[in-house]
Order: sequence, then structure tokens, then C-alpha cells
Amino acid sequence: MNVPRSIRRLALAGVAFAALAAPATAAPYDLPAGFRTQAVTTNGTTIHVRVGGKGPAVVLIHGYGETGDMWSPLAADLARDRTVIVPDLRGMGLSAPAEAGFEKVNQADDIAGVMDALDAKSAEVVAHDIGNMVAYALAARHPERVSKLVLMDAPVPGVGPWDEILKSPLLWHFRFGGPDMERLVAGRERIYLDRFWNEFSADPKGFDAASRAHYAKLYAAPGRMHAGFSQFAAFDKDASDNRAWLASHGKLTMPVLAVGGAASFGPMMAVVGQAGAINVQERVIPGAGHWLMEEQPAATVKAIRGFLDAPASGPSSGRITAAALSLEQTQAAPTAGAGAGTSGVTGIRTVLLQGDPAKPGPYALEIHVPANTTIAAHTHADDRFATVVSGAWYLGYGRAAGEAAVTPLTAGGFYTEPGGAPHFAFTRDTPAVVRVTGVGPSDTTYVAASAAR
Repeated sequence: MNVPRSIRRLALAGVAFAALAAPATAAPYDLPAGFRTQAVTTNGTTIHVRVGGKGPAVVLIHGYGETGDMWSPLAADLARDRTVIVPDLRGMGLSAPAEAGFEKVNQADDIAGVMDALDAKSAEVVAHDIGNMVAYALAARHPERVSKLVLMDAPVPGVGPWDEILKSPLLWHFRFGGPDMERLVAGRERIYLDRFWNEFSADPKGFDAASRAHYAKLYAAPGRMHAGFSQFAAFDKDASDNRAWLASHGKLTMPVLAVGGAASFGPMMAVVGQAGAINVQERVIPGAGHWLMEEQPAATVKAIRGFLDAPASGPSSGRITAAALSLEQTQAAPTAGAGAGTSGVTGIRTVLLQGDPAKPGPYALEIHVPANTTIAAHTHADDRFATVVSGAWYLGYGRAAGEAAVTPLTAGGFYTEPGGAPHFAFTRDTPAVVRVTGVGPSDTTYVAASAAR
């Protein structure tokens, strides 16, 4: 398979992010006024963190060629209604120098430790470049801690087209590291980094001279290039870890936004996302290469803000929201038992796909019914529509099965549940999955009080 030009461009870029050093005058890489600095000791190292704003937590994770400072435009926007947490990765930026521990699973534990220190039980996570790799490991190993995930313009080791990317002879820097290479680059950090900033921008002028000087100075500090090279050196272990995790645990289930620069990874970012997650949206930023926050900050912030602000489920009243869910996504959605508009029968699992049947407005739910299960005659207050997704489903209209004809339905079968009209259903020797939509508030009223079993 040929590696698309957009992937080749990304691969040469490596992976990136930036640290906070607050000069006297504001610069494009300065985080907003009011952000405080904290040194968090965790997982055998000390992580430099900036925190600002108020509200639900969002964690911004950088990669190679920058530090947490890259997030300045996004941090300013999100701090209006969120607590924004900006760590520098292990050994990079203003975090403590580190000799080891650059496997992305381990660095995910660094981030979890930062969240613990800041009492952030869960957070939205936004990442770029090598930050993607750390964020993916965090979301996989600690899914309860990541409510939404944004991955920006970089691959994830072992996921999707990773092996094809590695075949490109242009990926020299993935294997460029070690003490000799560190000595070769020492004192020439700006020359080395300029290549990435130039070649992976849609227009090199989009990465301004002040930012280049700022980051080159940070990377020239003791141990910083070692940390950067060590990020690449861990890729083989990262790929092995991710493949094993996907095989045993499956894809991520939280909402994921895959953002690519049109002149860099572009729509291939969504291919990577879909290989590792089941609920993926795509955004391609025009006029941007790899360095999205520098080249097109307004468009990038708008895309991220729109994704983070969108409700995870449907509306509570009045209007339906856009939703497109694959069978894989619905199967991975959280399940519950009895609730408004559900049967309440023991053993039946209910998946709420959108909205809330107990409230005004559209809703959609799915019932997973075991074999040899009966839902006795009942009514609902609203008109409902239903489709059989899988299995064999037996439906009848009336007060009892002995008093009405039963229609057998298999996958693709459709039926209605008119408001106030008694109906019943059951399975025989195979289970069934049925998808139901209606406009709430809904309820379930059994014809006989003892009917549900």
C-alpha cells in the first residue's frame, strides 16, 4: 500500500507541544493571564502544569517540537467555562528532566496523577502529535476518566495505518536518537526543529519567528532533546501495547473528534480514529498543515469547542439532535434496566440512544431481550415506532396473546405502538434486539398489574 502524501508529511513532522515560561510581554505562545503554575510530583517524576479557568476539567496534551504553550488560543477560549489543565510531558518543557518512562502507557499514568492532584476525577482531553499517543493510552486504560477525546494530526502506534506509515523511507527521525544523535543536535536545536516547522506547515510563515525562538530555547535546555528522542524510541513498545489492548479490550467508546490539517494528515486522521474508537467525528482544517494551533487557531478552536460543547446524548425537550450511530456503537453504549418507556422485565437490557423518554421531546432506545422472555400486554402514552435489529420478535396487538394474532418479525421488521393501544411481545428460542423511537414523555402501563414478569 502506498503511503498517502498527507501521511508522509505528517510522519516527518514527528509529534509536538509546549511549556509555560511567562515573559514580560505577551507572545503567541503565552497562556492567558490568571493561569497558575503547579509542580505535580507523580509516578516517579515531576510534571510542570498550568491551570486556569473554572468549571468541568479539560486536559490539553502537547507533543514534540512544542510545549504546553502551543495551547494558548484554545486555553483562552475554554477557560471561560472550564478548568483548563495544561501539563508538559515527562522530561519536556519545564517538567523535571527524566531518563526513562517514555512509554505512552506510563505517561498516561503521569497525566492521571496530575488529574488526581487537581481533584479532576474525569476530564475532556485534547491532544496533538505525540500527545495523541499519550491521550489514547489514557483513554484506553482509564476510560472512566476521559469523557471526550480530541486527537489532532498524528498517528497512534499500532492503531490503524501505523505499519504503513512506518514503511516510508521519509521517517528517518522515528529512528534518530540516542547519545550520539543528542550530541550531533546539541547547540543546533533550532536547525533541527526548523525542518519540522517548515516542512509540515501549509505555509512556513504560519509558525512565527518568536515562537520558533521560544521553543528552540526550551529544547536546548539540559535533557530536553533526550526526552524528545526517547518519545520516538518508545514507539515499538507503544505499538505492541496498543495492539494487545485493542485485541483484549476493544475500541474506545467515548466520543472522539479526529482533526487533521488539510495540508497534512487531513481525512486520514479519521481513519486512525475509527481504527481505535467506535464513536468518531471528523474535522479537516483548511489552510493548515500539522501545526494547527499556530496556522489556523480560530478554525481549530471553533472545531474543538463545537465538539466539546455538543451534548453526549439527545435533547431533553422539543428538538431532535443529529446522531449517526453504527451497530458497533449502539452495542457498546451503556445499558440500563427499568426506566420511563421500558418494560421493566427482568433480564431485558435497555440502551438509551438519544433523548430521555421521561421528558418532553424525541427519544430513541434499544431493548436487548433474552430468549424465552415475555412482555405482557401494556400501553404507552406516546406513539412509538419500532424496528427489529436482530433475532426473532413476536408481536401482537390486544390484551393477551391468546386473544390476538401474533406477527413474527425478524431483522428489518417494522411495527408501530399507537399511544394507548394495548400490545404485547415475546421471544422464543432466540434473543432479539429491537429499536424504538417516540416523543416523550412516555410511560409503560400494564393491562394487568401482575402482567410483568
